[in-house]
Formats: sequence, structure tokens, C-alpha cells
Amino acid sequence: MTATFDSIKYIAFDLDGTLVDSVPDLAEGIRMALADANLYTVTDDEVRNWIGNGAEIMLKRALSQSVTIRPDIDESLYRQVRERFDFHYANNGHSKTIVYPGVRETLSELLAAGYTLGIVTNKPYQFVPEILADLDLAQYFTDVIGGDSLPTNKPDPEGLFSLRDKHGLNNDQVLMVGDSKNDILAAKNAGFVSVGLTYGYNYGEPISDSAPEFVAEHFNQLLTVLSTEKTA
Repeated sequence: MTATFDSIKYIAFDLDGTLVDSVPDLAEGIRMALADANLYTVTDDEVRNWIGNGAEIMLKRALSQSVTIRPDIDESLYRQVRERFDFHYANNGHSKTIVYPGVRETLSELLAAGYTLGIVTNKPYQFVPEILADLDLAQYFTDVIGGDSLPTNKPDPEGLFSLRDKHGLNNDQVLMVGDSKNDILAAKNAGFVSVGLTYGYNYGEPISDSAPEFVAEHFNQLLTVLSTEKTA
């Protein structure tokens, strides 16, 4: 079946790796938390491959020094590192986090075209509103769902279903846009179409391997995809 985007009314976006590059601030928070526990340090490049499943898994990957989590991680050590990470990430600001090129302009055009926009991220909710406000992105989004807003997070489709139901939409009216296989799998699990972005964080794997309906190298290609479908 050929995927179409002509019935889309709502666009759900991932945050990290999709709208913003947050690796430098996340990596610094992890380094400070590990230093507080007298542990080794980590690099930005390592952290880039650990992002996407929420803070717990990211930090357990840091403690494992691998994308594959060791089964023998001490839970008390994890809780200690998590507490310190939350402290540092909340208190050191987001000065190194940047908005990807074309994001603000594209979001403005999507709003002007009548789409409703929301965020579904696995990042803990407590950090999200401040980041959106600091980066002048908050005004674009009607809804924000964090990784702990609901009992499950991506790739579970619960967050996407909650937005669909809140706005009284059908499956073919919601589009998921993200950079990770978790985003694409969440869309597939929900029965929604998806756009995969090549420039974000996906554990070193091509986003095309997850088979989104469209693969974009630049954020503003969303406008082309949606306008083409609307006028086809």
C-alpha cells in the first residue's frame, strides 16, 4: 500500500535529535553525575548513541559504557547517578542545546497551514517545558508528552493514541516525525504514517532501516511532502 499524507491534521514530533541537538548538555550532565560517583568519563559521541529510550536507559548505557546494558548494574548506583544527573541537567541550563536549521521556520509554516502540532518524547517531562521555553519553541505546540507522562513510552504507541483520542482524530490523520527507530516503531505500532530524519540519533543505524513512509535529510522537507500530497 502506498502511504499518503493528504489526510494529516496532527503532527507529533520527537524532541532530541529531531527538533534540537541536545547531546552536549546531556553529555555534560552525565559526565558530572559520573564524576560525583568517582566513575569514568564519557564522550559526546558515546552519548549520542545512547539517547532515545529515556533517561534511565541512557544512564544505564553510560554505566555499561555501551548501548547494550550490562545485566549486573547495581540499582543503588544507578539511583545515585540518576539523582545527580537530574540535579546537574536541571541546574546547569541548556546553553549548548541548539535548534536544528529550519525547524522554527517550518513549524511556523505548518501552523499557518492549519496543522496542530505536539511533542511525544522519551525525555522526562520535567525538563521539557523549560527547554522549549528557553529555545523559543513552546508556542508551536498544543501538547507535550514526556517519557514519564504515561505508563509507557515509545516505541509503545500509548502517547500517540492519547493525542489521537484527545483531538478526536483517526489513524490516518496523525503523522509522527522523528529521528530514531523508537519514533518509527511507535508510529507503526499505532497504525500511523511516519517521517524519519537522517540527521539525529539512531544508535548509529540508518533511519531508513526502520522503513518510515518518508525519509528526510532536512527538517523543511516536511513542507514539500505535505504540500505535494495536498495538491496531488
